[in-house]
Amino acid sequence: MRILVFNAGSSSLKFGIFENDKQLFKGSFDRFRDGGCDYAFHDTDSEKGHAPHADLAAAIAAVPGVLRRRGLAGLQAVGHRIAHGGQGFAAPALLDDAAIAAIEALTPLAPLHNPANLVAVRLARGLWPDLPQVAVFDTAFHLTNPGRATTYAVPTSWRQVGLRRFGFHGTSHKYVAHRAAEEIGQPLADLRIISLHLGNGASACAIQRGISIDSSMGLTPLEGLVMGTRSGDVDPGAFGFLHRQLGLTIPQIENTLYNDSGLKALTGSADMRDVEDRAAVGNADAQAAINLYAYRARKYVGAYAAAMGGADALVFTGGIGENSASMRRRICDGLGFMGLELDHDLNAGINLKGRAAPQIQSYGSRVRVIVTETAEQLMIAREVAQTLARRPVKPIHIPVAVSGRHVHLSAQAVEALFGPGYHLTQAAPLRQPGNWVAAERIAIEGPKGRLEHVAILGPLRPRSQIEVSRTDSFALGIDAPVRDSGQLDGTPRVRLIGPAGQLDTDGLIVAARHIHTNPQDAARMGLEDADLVDVEVLGRDGRGLTFARCLVRVSPAAFTEMHIDTDEANAAGISGTAEGELLRDVEARPTG
Repeated sequence: MRILVFNAGSSSLKFGIFENDKQLFKGSFDRFRDGGCDYAFHDTDSEKGHAPHADLAAAIAAVPGVLRRRGLAGLQAVGHRIAHGGQGFAAPALLDDAAIAAIEALTPLAPLHNPANLVAVRLARGLWPDLPQVAVFDTAFHLTNPGRATTYAVPTSWRQVGLRRFGFHGTSHKYVAHRAAEEIGQPLADLRIISLHLGNGASACAIQRGISIDSSMGLTPLEGLVMGTRSGDVDPGAFGFLHRQLGLTIPQIENTLYNDSGLKALTGSADMRDVEDRAAVGNADAQAAINLYAYRARKYVGAYAAAMGGADALVFTGGIGENSASMRRRICDGLGFMGLELDHDLNAGINLKGRAAPQIQSYGSRVRVIVTETAEQLMIAREVAQTLARRPVKPIHIPVAVSGRHVHLSAQAVEALFGPGYHLTQAAPLRQPGNWVAAERIAIEGPKGRLEHVAILGPLRPRSQIEVSRTDSFALGIDAPVRDSGQLDGTPRVRLIGPAGQLDTDGLIVAARHIHTNPQDAARMGLEDADLVDVEVLGRDGRGLTFARCLVRVSPAAFTEMHIDTDEANAAGISGTAEGELLRDVEARPTG
């Protein structure tokens, strides 16, 4: 599929042509001033110069002519980068009138970005009226962030109107996470990655097992790291202080935080290259700005390593992340406590040609350090192609089973809890072939409380796994992570108590919702192993709930049913059994 991708900003336009994951053409118009702009085109050869396009709209109108002169015909779709999709756009969306209106309504959350994005959308729909136009949202990748990362501690009425953290640069963070996993040679679903997108806009992202769990940007692209013209983290009390001291209005303060803060405010230049040059000749303001920039980034790296229980890789991308060896070193220096050691020679000799992703950690470093060019347009093209080619899931109903707290024990755990040579008694078979519930029960104990009469499910496993609900974890006083079954590394320890002894073991999780199915039923539903689907479940009392991102697990003899825990069942008004309906297109689970 041949796809034209637009990334329109307030002062620049980047665009490209992609086909079968290959970039055929790359173009840009920027520095609009004095009735013209600079341009750069790259395909089989390169061309740079000045064009008589006074603004973004004129530049977009010139794109068809550029493509004709380059012989780039046969477009099949147009993809658009949209900065803010709010809570309503969790995936790429076809751009019809309703979608455009919904994006426009989000303008207050991204006043520098969404209006420019929509200029490109409207003009492209007029220039290519017969082609599907698809929006890919910066915020969508971060909608997997848990409530503890997205919730501001503010009054309910504020949260009800949409005040929450979102995160941005999602397309970039998603791409570099996949690229890092390819370079490392491990599945993305097994890695903990901290991504630093450092450019005129800058953000950090914690990506745990392929899923974004936190991002430094918040409600708007202002929060977080120091940027070219944006402040990053600022005490919200500054608004009242500046109003009282300087008489500034909210719009004046907001405009300054977006356009006249960051490196520009500290040094007079928003360009890190200028700042580093000035620092090298002794400019104290530039030196202080560099230290502040690196400190803020390093602080987020440490915080995200703590949030994920460690890190397997730190990835640098964006103009500064890709090009400033000194900034990479400043950020990495001092991270030895988490096992990260930089090789200074490798750091100084970066070559990123051909979408390379060189590793620059020293021998023996427990954390890999990777540098790679971001490829947001390529990622947008991939998502557009997937959106248009994706198989629609037919409306199919599947049974839903509520899974109460239970444990899967290892042979060693059985002997520790019930005595040497003990064998569990199979009390009743379960619907999943080969699985059964034991007659015996144990207790689970945490620092706050104890859960009695907890069921044991067989057969035995190589490693014990304890599955509880979120409410159960609060009763125990332990923060149990949401994990797929079997993903037990880095899980908290808990005490198991049996009639013959007790055992302190890791393996405590809140099991991620999932669907068991067999190859025949999977083919009928158009599903594959590790797909993620949305399921709507209606309780007997009429209440319902849509469960997003349910993992599909295909095995030869499985009985087709969806498993949720007791908290999820209570939220949906389910007691006993229920049915769920597959709602929308399939999403491939991140694998690397």
